[in-house]
Amino acid sequence: MPKRKNTFSSWRRRLVQRAVHAGWAWVQRTGAVTAERPGRLRFGAMGAGTRLAFPLGTVFGEPWIHLGDHCIIAEQVTLTAGLMPDLDLGPEPILRIGDGVVLGRGSHVIADTTVTIGSDCYFGPYVYVTSTNHSYDDPHEPIGKQWPRMEPVEIGSGCWIGTGAMILPGARIGRNVVVAAGAVVRGVVPDHAVVAGAPARVVRRWTPGDGWQPPLRTPAPVPIPDGVTAEQLLALTELTAESIAGLVGLGAEDAPKDVRAES
Repeated sequence: MPKRKNTFSSWRRRLVQRAVHAGWAWVQRTGAVTAERPGRLRFGAMGAGTRLAFPLGTVFGEPWIHLGDHCIIAEQVTLTAGLMPDLDLGPEPILRIGDGVVLGRGSHVIADTTVTIGSDCYFGPYVYVTSTNHSYDDPHEPIGKQWPRMEPVEIGSGCWIGTGAMILPGARIGRNVVVAAGAVVRGVVPDHAVVAGAPARVVRRWTPGDGWQPPLRTPAPVPIPDGVTAEQLLALTELTAESIAGLVGLGAEDAPKDVRAES
């Protein structure tokens, strides 16, 4: 025989679940770091509107970390300056992050020497940026015990760094560059380029004379005209096939199929 459903237990589980979710949301809000509520962290600079989501990743050397305005640092993002905590790194910042930067969940930015990220850069989840790499010159010494090599890293403004990409020591990435997911970048990348692969290479580039080469395979998105309000955009979603046909002088049977289906 089928077991009788325990209504009380089911109701109790739902209540506990809602309480857990509400409690965790409160913890996330309370644990987030902002300029007004930095908690234990004392960054060298932290701009207005910038927020580090909770739970935090590893953060140390924050006096030598400068964060711009309106940055979004997702959960479990690691930001470090120096090889280890409690070092005196001198008078200048080591890690500089510009305005409007988004660092995706689980990303790491390891600045043992200078790392500079320009404004309006967007990083997908689990991106790894480092100015340090292991050396293996001595074949008889464990690699982890050999002194690492360090080279500054620069990422220009307006870049998009895809999920799981790695930016290695010495990389100098230009402005408005797309780094494909999983790419491993070292060396110099020119402005307005797309790089992919491991090691990454330029697979597409824009120049004033030729535009994008190879040409883009998809049409450019049509921007929303200036002056259009959010209320007007919401009103568009309520249009029927007949109203659209009336606006453009078509019969209802000539309206797009997806619109006719919705109406």
